[in-house]
Amino acid sequence: MQPRLHYCDHYGIALPEGHKFPMEKYRMVRDQLAVSGRFRFECAPFATQQQLLRVHDRDYVHHFLQGSLSAQAIRRIGFPWSPALVQRTLASVGGAVAAAEDAFTQGFGGNLAGGTHHAFVSEGSGFCVFNDIAVAIEHLKATRGLRRVAVVDLDVHQGDGTASIYEDDPGVLTFSMHGAHNFPFRKQRSKLDVPLPNGTEDDAFLDALYTSMPQVLAFEPELIFFQAGVDGLREDKLGKLALTPQGLQQRNHFVLQTCRRLAIPVVICMGGGYSLPIHHSVQAHAQVFLDAAAVFQERIATMRNGTVGTL
Repeated sequence: MQPRLHYCDHYGIALPEGHKFPMEKYRMVRDQLAVSGRFRFECAPFATQQQLLRVHDRDYVHHFLQGSLSAQAIRRIGFPWSPALVQRTLASVGGAVAAAEDAFTQGFGGNLAGGTHHAFVSEGSGFCVFNDIAVAIEHLKATRGLRRVAVVDLDVHQGDGTASIYEDDPGVLTFSMHGAHNFPFRKQRSKLDVPLPNGTEDDAFLDALYTSMPQVLAFEPELIFFQAGVDGLREDKLGKLALTPQGLQQRNHFVLQTCRRLAIPVVICMGGGYSLPIHHSVQAHAQVFLDAAAVFQERIATMRNGTVGTL
């Protein structure tokens, strides 16, 4: 059986000319993965209001869905409001919830969107409307009784919304390794923050990751969310770091093989990627899922044979 990935790139959003968000990359990533023949793709379901309200303020959810947010709130999100944005947002969050469920059967779950870690309880920010990671975590707490979840956020931008949501929650460990001098310029407090200087290259990045992960693992998480942004690439127009595709792949292997070795299900969210040209980001995003399929191939083979053993 092929591992399942969830997508929502068919919900298009009309962006103004010159807008810096590369909406086309999501379809490009799915197309590239389809060529590999290693995955099956499913249209992401819409997140429900019940799922959203486990994390987000009721008024904020209502005003976004109805298109009645203030102009200031819309500017902070960074996308013009439209019914299409509502559809894409609900599917992106629903894809994270579905991917989280998949992680318990195929070892990893994949959402070909999401990683909207800048969204707070009552406002969006930085191209993030709702916090899909938090919504998926709260769904799993409610439906599976999970008590300890870790977020390994390796996007170049701090996961400030996730950090804020879980600052006082002892059941969620937030780990963010990010550019010290990049958005958001007002940082929140993760349980573990590792700020990196501009121009950080592969060796320094990987050393910081290897040094930090034991603290995450000491928490004994029952599930890990891997925010697998690729905006640390040297070619990224917003990233300010100097990572190579090979460095990112070493990052992927380390996180995924650690989860496989310790039998920790892992959920992969795409996160950011803004390279020029965009194909650098597309290739790096696709590589994360290819690496996951390779690492968890034995687990997936047990599914094909009709059994679901331990990770």
